[in-house]
Amino acid sequence: MQSKFFITTLLSFLFCLNSLAQNDGKAKSVTSKKTADTLVVDGNKILVTEEVKEVTTSDSLALATPEKESRLTDPLAPARAAFYSAILPGLGQAYNRKYWKIPIVYAAIGTGIYFYIDNNNAYNDYRDAYKRRLAGFTDDEYYGRISDDGLINAQEQLRENKELSLLITIGLYVLNIVDANVDAHLLQFNIDDNLSLSPHFNYNEVERSTNLGFSFNFKF
Repeated sequence: MQSKFFITTLLSFLFCLNSLAQNDGKAKSVTSKKTADTLVVDGNKILVTEEVKEVTTSDSLALATPEKESRLTDPLAPARAAFYSAILPGLGQAYNRKYWKIPIVYAAIGTGIYFYIDNNNAYNDYRDAYKRRLAGFTDDEYYGRISDDGLINAQEQLRENKELSLLITIGLYVLNIVDANVDAHLLQFNIDDNLSLSPHFNYNEVERSTNLGFSFNFKF
């Protein structure tokens, strides 16, 4: 008999703990508010007060509604990125936060400059040697190995290589500006899920044929 009473008491205690645990998520504050009414009886005013209890509940488990981040579009960002890259190669990529492209930009432009300088130095060496031979000297480093016609052909070839290296370097510099401008445009491109274009591939089991196409989704 005592064991049954003990079990009943224990279950009741656990039930109370469960109820208290569920109420921990909510905090209730009870405030009393008195309202006064005036009652006129035989020309006499009787003040009747009535106490009204207001119960305010605050739910601590309520989830805050996530705020959507608004994407601001700056129409001058592409022009600004291109201007920065024109002033200093790689600066536009840094403005677009594409830092991994900066070493590529400098490696490409640096390679073009290196080949231009190398071809220009070789061209000047052959040119000086040819001038000394025209002046009657035979003490140049190419004497006995390269003839006069060979010096002339070497100068023409090196001049072409030098000009080609210069054109490639200028092209890489312009490509650096274009890349910064395009990146700035793409960073402002709308990639929201409400507007999407995706390919689809369906297989028709009845007709045993395949359908390939694009689906355009627009949600508003």
